[in-house]
Amino acid sequence: MRLLLDTCTFIWLTQEPARLSIEAARVLDDPANDLMLSYVSVWEIYSKATAGKLRLPNAPRIWVEEQLSARGLVELPIELAALGRMSELPLHHRDPFDRLLVAQALVHRLTIVSPDPSLGPYGAKVLW
Repeated sequence: MRLLLDTCTFIWLTQEPARLSIEAARVLDDPANDLMLSYVSVWEIYSKATAGKLRLPNAPRIWVEEQLSARGLVELPIELAALGRMSELPLHHRDPFDRLLVAQALVHRLTIVSPDPSLGPYGAKVLW
């Protein structure tokens, strides 16, 4: 299964794994699954860390790079197709980070691993 980690899922996986649901922990631990981290989440992490809303053990850039490498995560760049798809989504949810993650999941046919119930109405597969 190809899984796109929501930002909070990535942070919990790396910092507070007890916060993951049993199902999320199971699929994230399965080596048969491809785990993807979007540059959208990287942008959100950098923004929150810079604003003092997220504490990390290292500088954000170093921490993200270490986690990507240590966990074998696939980087998902932000592409025009996803930006275009985001512009077509109804405004069920106003968070631009979440909307772009949904658009990427739809464009690339990924399952989002997220506790956020507001992502489901867009038609993306969401697992928690």
